[in-house]
Amino acid sequence: MINKILCFCGSGLGTSFVMEMNVKKALKNLGITGVQVEHSTIDDVMPGAADLFVCSADLLPNAQKAGKAIGLKNMVAVNEIQEKLKEVFEAEQA
Repeated sequence: MINKILCFCGSGLGTSFVMEMNVKKALKNLGITGVQVEHSTIDDVMPGAADLFVCSADLLPNAQKAGKAIGLKNMVAVNEIQEKLKEVFEAEQA
């Protein structure tokens, strides 16, 4: 079950914060509630830090070492985030 999502980038500042806002927007659009969303730096990506990691496609291998992850081609595209989150949450319920 996904209770916590960690959005991260190299520095943990601008990009990860924008991803956090867009993940929250996508979850709302999907009607998914009760999920904690935070942003951070790549240094905080480790097993157990979150149930799902969200990052840019180039950082995906780092995230996959820590657990379930999705990589984004366009980190500010709510549509892409929403589509990938929907797939992950549907798979969780299967």
